[in-house]
Amino acid sequence: MASSRRQARERALSLLYEAEAKGIAPADVLRALPVEPARFASDLVAGVGEHGDELDGYIRRYSKGWSIERMPALDRALLRMAVFELTHRPDVPTGAVLSEAVDLASRYSTEESGRFVNGVLGQIAREVRAEDEGAPE
Repeated sequence: MASSRRQARERALSLLYEAEAKGIAPADVLRALPVEPARFASDLVAGVGEHGDELDGYIRRYSKGWSIERMPALDRALLRMAVFELTHRPDVPTGAVLSEAVDLASRYSTEESGRFVNGVLGQIAREVRAEDEGAPE
């Protein structure tokens, strides 16, 4: 299941990035697809669309020195997706969310993105999943 979730996250990230680039809602990107992506990818994309303001609130609070508007679009989409998982998908272990997000940032975004994403998500995870055993200390 880990590799299928990894692929679903990658697909969700590309769809969220597409929505951002086109200036349309994530739900509209999903509706325009000829074939629906994997259920987990759809859930992530739809969840980010439905909870965008809440997710951005967490990101703003912990991305010291960086406004959301100044972040690379890919980092912004990735942070939103990971924060959605942390706040609305308790079935996904904290460590998996952080590890996958850092990996995607390191592979697809800027040289500094992996560290930046890790720092922001680590702080958010401590707040929203403090009771989890898998939350970073």
